[in-house]
Amino acid sequence: MWMIILRAVIAGLVVTTVVELAGRLPRVGALILTLPIVSIIAFIFTWAAYRDVTTIARLSRETLVLVPLGLPFFVPLAFADRLGWNFWVAFVVGVALAGTCIGLWFRFGPRLV
Repeated sequence: MWMIILRAVIAGLVVTTVVELAGRLPRVGALILTLPIVSIIAFIFTWAAYRDVTTIARLSRETLVLVPLGLPFFVPLAFADRLGWNFWVAFVVGVALAGTCIGLWFRFGPRLV
């Protein structure tokens, strides 16, 4: 139970740090977002829980493929001001784009076992 609480606190700290920095120093906030902090922490906790390098390798392979497929999420947000879109329109379009890319991968892509 303590490990779940610790993970939640760490995730909350990362999100809070980015939110606080985004208003004052957007570039630094973006830097923290691009660092694979969550991935690093997830790999450490997965290793601590299972002590299985095969599980880590599979998780890593799937993450390596899925991260680029999620990047279309950022495109509408990056151009929302130029397109005259508000945050929620850009956000929903971004989620739809990333969801479509990832969904197509799960449906038609090979299994990376």
